[in-house]
Amino acid sequence: MKRLLTAVLLLGSAAFPQDFKLGSQVSDFTISDLDGKPVQWSTIKGDITVVMFVATQCPVSNAYNERMNAVYNDYFPKGVKFVAINANSSEPAEEVREHARQNKFPFAVYKDAGNVVADRFNAQVTPEVFLIDRNGTIRYHGYIDDSRNPARIQKQGLRMALDAVLSNQTPPTTETKAFGCTIKRQKRT
Repeated sequence: MKRLLTAVLLLGSAAFPQDFKLGSQVSDFTISDLDGKPVQWSTIKGDITVVMFVATQCPVSNAYNERMNAVYNDYFPKGVKFVAINANSSEPAEEVREHARQNKFPFAVYKDAGNVVADRFNAQVTPEVFLIDRNGTIRYHGYIDDSRNPARIQKQGLRMALDAVLSNQTPPTTETKAFGCTIKRQKRT
């Protein structure tokens, strides 16, 4: 029984490999814009890029909408590119477009049909962020900050990592536990 369970776990992990891990390089991939047109990662990334997995219906992700805009406004002028990805199978592109418009997102939001990109990053919740440096290496993974309630924030994980990477330093913390709503994945057959 133990061997069978081990075999099932190994097969399961092989079926949905995590390509992009902390410290690894992010290779090119394809994602869709909100009109359904394929877009290559290599055409939307910057020298330094923040990938944010977001949702329209998640109250935790929505609690961060203003903070995501603020981080963008503070770091985009410093050359940081922001790529938001919605991987929820329950949130159609038109809903994602309207949500981005209502929240005045200054960054593009892409749709991850079939959660292929979320699987490659092993993103689990919204919001969840990945900071990718000039060499294409993931330097930080985790939360934007440590509290859904802005009055209780003690650690600004993403901002600290951005400041370090922009200064060619190692982030003081490279991984934190992202929290939020689980990504609603498309069921595989």
